[in-house]
Amino acid sequence: MNTTTLATYSVVLTYSAMAVYVIAFISFALDMAKRAGDVGLETSRGGPAADRDDASVATVATVQGGTVVLERVQQKRAGDDGSGGRGQRGSKFERVGMAMTILALVVHIGAIVLRGIAADRVPWGNMFEFSLTGTGLIIAVFLLVQFWQDLKFLGVFITGLAIILLGIATVNYYVPVRPLVPALESYWLVIHVFVAIAGTGFFALGAGLAVSQLVQTYRQGRPVSRRLRFMETLPDADRLEVLSYRVILVGFVLWTFTLIAGAIWAERAWGRYWGWDTKEVWTFIIWTLYAGYIHARATRGWRGARSSWLALIGFAAVMFNFSVVNVFFKGLHSYSGL
Repeated sequence: MNTTTLATYSVVLTYSAMAVYVIAFISFALDMAKRAGDVGLETSRGGPAADRDDASVATVATVQGGTVVLERVQQKRAGDDGSGGRGQRGSKFERVGMAMTILALVVHIGAIVLRGIAADRVPWGNMFEFSLTGTGLIIAVFLLVQFWQDLKFLGVFITGLAIILLGIATVNYYVPVRPLVPALESYWLVIHVFVAIAGTGFFALGAGLAVSQLVQTYRQGRPVSRRLRFMETLPDADRLEVLSYRVILVGFVLWTFTLIAGAIWAERAWGRYWGWDTKEVWTFIIWTLYAGYIHARATRGWRGARSSWLALIGFAAVMFNFSVVNVFFKGLHSYSGL
């Protein structure tokens, strides 16, 4: 098969992967709805969910009169196993969502491989290829993390993000296969960009956990809302914040390597380690934001909502760097917007 045919098949597989991701997204959304319904049913029967709600109300009432009961309730929450009261097997919707996500990733990888074969190089030499490979790696990070911690409740966020990014890439960024510009003809393209994509995957996961933590913080200590009942099945706010920190820490290590590798590559390509190019500046800004997040949390005691907001600001900078800087800012890295 010729280059054009392989590239066409790659696009077909990309759209096929998007269709399966949509099925996964719907399944995860239905799982959330089922969780909310199950919690509501338990509450009406006076089951475990009702006990948790009573604990929340008791906390608010006793804060005004003293702190003894508040301390006891917090210890009960902190003693949870981190599963958010979900020690049982996930619902059928969750299982379908995970199965469809795995299937979509397999098809997605096929699209990436065919694009690479068509181009006869690693498939991340322009915005379309970077988006194609980047979204695949975000999904892969989400699936691999499940071996460490059950974070399937982030399925809606991760698959939704993948659908949006792939949609934008195929509609706005697609270009036919073409040779690399001379500056990219280096083994550092494999190292630097791949590690950057992997770091972005962990930052995306951390952002999803940060959003969950903010919602959980808002919900706890307030009357039960039907729209947020599914949050009863998630870990508590403190646990979510800790998980977000750990995931982002891995992403920060990878991003640090990205910054160093980029400087080395710049010296090889342009004869200097740093030149205040727009892309270089924003890569450093992202590193600084996440370094500030880690420092503030570790030494200044920024926990809870403040920590999560910092994490989201960092991820917003990552998305700005990926979308706006790559496309609209001119500089030595402007070829990445092709």
